[in-house]
Amino acid sequence: MSWIIRSNETSISDFGVYPGARPLAELKKNGVIILDKPSGPTSHQVDAWIKQILGVGKASHGGTLDPRVTGVMLIALENATKLMPVLLSCRKEYVALIHVHKDMPPADIRRALAEFVGENEQLPPKRSAVARRVRTRSVYYLDVLDISGRDVLVRVGCEAGTYIRRIADDLGKKIGCGSHLQELRRTRSGAFDESKLVTMQQLLDAVEEHREQDVILPMEIVAEGMQKIIIKDSAVDAVCNGAPLALQGIVRLESGIERGDCVALLTMKGQFVAFGNALMDSKGMADSPRGLAVKTDRVLMDRGTYPKTW
Repeated sequence: MSWIIRSNETSISDFGVYPGARPLAELKKNGVIILDKPSGPTSHQVDAWIKQILGVGKASHGGTLDPRVTGVMLIALENATKLMPVLLSCRKEYVALIHVHKDMPPADIRRALAEFVGENEQLPPKRSAVARRVRTRSVYYLDVLDISGRDVLVRVGCEAGTYIRRIADDLGKKIGCGSHLQELRRTRSGAFDESKLVTMQQLLDAVEEHREQDVILPMEIVAEGMQKIIIKDSAVDAVCNGAPLALQGIVRLESGIERGDCVALLTMKGQFVAFGNALMDSKGMADSPRGLAVKTDRVLMDRGTYPKTW
């Protein structure tokens, strides 16, 4: 994406702080951890452990993983838990090992798996956190990595809320011999892959050695996977009070924004102010002299962080 400039204004005020310069106490309130969830505990048990280890009041995961499932789990701390709607809705990627119950021609297995790409109707498992009614979820890609005997290794990119276990079960129905999910690992959640993962042991070690900054990232990293708008210092406090963002308050914006998109509103120092829904597309924001650009949904910055100018 490229940037569209609406104003050449720069931030010369002493208000706010660059996200990477936050002291530890502020980082714990406005931070996220890209955790490598271990096999065994539930997602809620992991939240509880992190609250205890870090001494924070809130910790919440972006996308539940079953106890035996491992991999990328975004943990938001304290104020950053307001980002849950963004974290829960982002796309996911998994690597799954599926066991087929009888010897089958690999070509038949590949052909059946290819049929899952697109929209799928799924009934959530009995032990799930959502109501058991059929719902539609999209699979964006499904790559067969290896077939060894009755074991099939696949990589799946899908919409949030897709049950890979259902795909494994339905594969068996398609090929007529049965199959089940043997192992599952989440390899990506939104913009986050396995490159910045932190294990529970690394988190414990960091706390004991007083280097929590090595494992807690500023919540602004979540904006990397979103459309972004940079706003003027003079517009910040109005947005913090829930006001919609006016076009006059924009410094620059990313191209490619469509009406209705969820967009991140950032200060010129890169701080996450709020997120909301675009009321017009990028071209409209760039060309219109006045009007409202974004309806504020969730505010992340405290009121009064920047001076009131409205």
